[in-house]
Amino acid sequence: MSHIVIHRSHPLTLDQARRAAETLAGQLAARHGIGYHWQDDSLHFERSGVGGHIDLEPGMVRIDARLGFLLAPFKHQLEQEIHRQLDEIFQSPASSA
Repeated sequence: MSHIVIHRSHPLTLDQARRAAETLAGQLAARHGIGYHWQDDSLHFERSGVGGHIDLEPGMVRIDARLGFLLAPFKHQLEQEIHRQLDEIFQSPASSA
């Protein structure tokens, strides 16, 4: 099993970060059939071949994803896409206007 772990700072409040993570999870659910649920300030996600969680703190987001055997060869591409999504969704509210 392959692992993706990303720690990123962000300029958002905890409430803003939660809304951003909810937006991201909703997009992933619609596009890829990924199920998710919240447990405190952690968004847990899962589907066949991938599972993990997004932990939120004021100023910090941590992503921990486990890739199954079939997705492991795509680890690098998935990491790049996660970074791209983080850049887009976890930007400051003023810069998204």
